[in-house]
Amino acid sequence: MAIDAASESQAERPQAKQRPLQGVRIIDVTSVLMGPAATQILADYGADVVKVESPGGDIMRHAGHMRHEGMGHIYLHANRNKRSIVIDLKKPDGREALLELASTADMFIHNVRPSAMERLGLDYAALAAVNPRIIYVALVGFDQQGPYAALPAMDDVIQGASGIAGLQALYSQGPPTYVPLVIVDRICAVNAAQVILAALFMRERTGRGQHIEVPMFETIAQIVMGDHLGGETFDPPAGPMGYTRLLTPHRRPFKTRDGYIALIVYTDRHWQQFFEVIGQPQKFTDDPRFTTAAIRGKHHDITYAMLSECLLERTTAEWVQLLQGQDIPCLPLHDLPGVLNDPHLAAIDFFTMMDHPSEGRMRSMRVASSWSDAELSIQRHAPRVGEQSIEILREAGFSDERIERLLTGDAVVQDPG
Repeated sequence: MAIDAASESQAERPQAKQRPLQGVRIIDVTSVLMGPAATQILADYGADVVKVESPGGDIMRHAGHMRHEGMGHIYLHANRNKRSIVIDLKKPDGREALLELASTADMFIHNVRPSAMERLGLDYAALAAVNPRIIYVALVGFDQQGPYAALPAMDDVIQGASGIAGLQALYSQGPPTYVPLVIVDRICAVNAAQVILAALFMRERTGRGQHIEVPMFETIAQIVMGDHLGGETFDPPAGPMGYTRLLTPHRRPFKTRDGYIALIVYTDRHWQQFFEVIGQPQKFTDDPRFTTAAIRGKHHDITYAMLSECLLERTTAEWVQLLQGQDIPCLPLHDLPGVLNDPHLAAIDFFTMMDHPSEGRMRSMRVASSWSDAELSIQRHAPRVGEQSIEILREAGFSDERIERLLTGDAVVQDPG
């Protein structure tokens, strides 16, 4: 059978790769970091994330280094691949506009206290009335059934309440300190993203939307206590709380002759190989403190102290070569410039350069996962405040006259750009 040239060309033409969440639309009424970091994950995977900002914009716009006001570096990294519309939700016309935008969306996500959303007339009942299939996600500080429900919550507060800061004190035998990362927001963002993906999958099977709450305190408490509930796991308790390997003051980057190394000697094979590297192969079998994982678990202070003493004898480069040659997990200790210039990250083009229309040349980070058949490149720069307000309303079917009324009444703001 003859095949015409056009058909043959079409058959041979490779199909463009899709983005994993292509076609999913999210109305994102979040600010600061937990919510924007969660929706950034979804936007990177191809969801159309409509970032709804107040007239003042997301407060995180003003954090960190920036070339222009309102475009701080943390905001830029957490809001790529999104579009911004400014809506004053306290104005009736603004509320109605948001409800109309949500009427055809897959998801509505916010990190405003639920009582405030109810006062605005934007609780789950209001959204479900215009879109029964919508997945309504509230990012909250605490489970709304408990006595902390109405309390405000931010990263530092949850680091303290969840035990993280207290563990820092126990470990260092000094005052409580916070981890120098916005670690609670970012962990909760990852948790929120996977909750959202599970909810989307469930809706595909049931056809129904639902109301979901993702609390910060409980999310982090589960992580902390997963490691440190210890003997209190059992009733009656089998021993004290805490995981001793994580709490020994010797568990830290090890000092070498000329710097530091990040190293863990963990399995039986690791220990056997380590003793061979240092020329004491008999120690693994002759010293009962090292022979099995169960016994080593009772002597973490001793085993880590021994490593600290041994590692002073060679340079970091020497240790890395020797230990990696034995498949023992280790890398040189990096400071922040070291991470930026890490040879592995350079080889995989983890840090990529892009041109932002207002911020100029800037460095970004690619999606960390690798997919064999999906498009995951950065499609959009982080938007200016209200950069796509008119565009988003037009797509939703708003007439030019109605858009003009919204703009004139300050219910919607468009970036003058």
